[in-house]
Amino acid sequence: MSGGDQEVPLTGGRVTEGVVRVADTVRRPCTAASPFVASLLAHLEQSGFAGAPRHLGTDEQGRDVLSYVPGWVPASFRRWADPQISAAGGLLRGLHRATRTSGLTGTCPVVCHHDPGPNNVVFRADRPVAFIDFDTAAPGDPLEDLGYMAWTWCVSSRPDRGPVSVQAAQVRLLADAYGLTPHRRLDLIDAMLDRQARNARWWRGHLNGPTGPHGVGDDEIAARVAWSEREHDYTAAHRAEFAAALRPGPYEAPPSPG
Repeated sequence: MSGGDQEVPLTGGRVTEGVVRVADTVRRPCTAASPFVASLLAHLEQSGFAGAPRHLGTDEQGRDVLSYVPGWVPASFRRWADPQISAAGGLLRGLHRATRTSGLTGTCPVVCHHDPGPNNVVFRADRPVAFIDFDTAAPGDPLEDLGYMAWTWCVSSRPDRGPVSVQAAQVRLLADAYGLTPHRRLDLIDAMLDRQARNARWWRGHLNGPTGPHGVGDDEIAARVAWSEREHDYTAAHRAEFAAALRPGPYEAPPSPG
């Protein structure tokens, strides 16, 4: 790193501390997952998948060096337009397809990102174009990622995120863009519920510890547990609406109230 290169902290993530940008690179502290992530990113580059950073080695401080993906990363979850949902589904499909031939899947079909929420996606021209933060990447079932994506991109108990009929239509749109096969479509609802429950358990596991991820305190951790449980209850309560949208065949969302 030359003397003129400044380190600019990147604060979007909620798990890994000490991530900085240096010129056209990103420097991340090495973790136990670093060798797997390096192999995965190398395979994605070789396979022609453009929706991920490139692993460039390590720097003099022993940090992983990745290419910087230009664009912007959402600071929070929000309501997304249909073309953005479709693009996200296509991006995930491309990632999973590329990993099937990686030799890194073990006994699973694909390598999952495991955290493909909007906060780990780079946007350009208002379209999602690349995943970042592969720290939790590991072999898995495609529905693990697709369930998390359906929740974080399409579904929310907040009134300002639109009626459940619109959310259900977007879950179907996501499944269509991903190319989810008919026999697995209704499983997507259980995949959403599973990821919501797992998220609550993960945060609950950090309660009453010395410190949470990024130094998050117990009050904030408790709020994230409560949020995950609230989202789980909301999804379960509207299972019928999601199922109706996901069934094969033509679907027309009911008109929004008002």
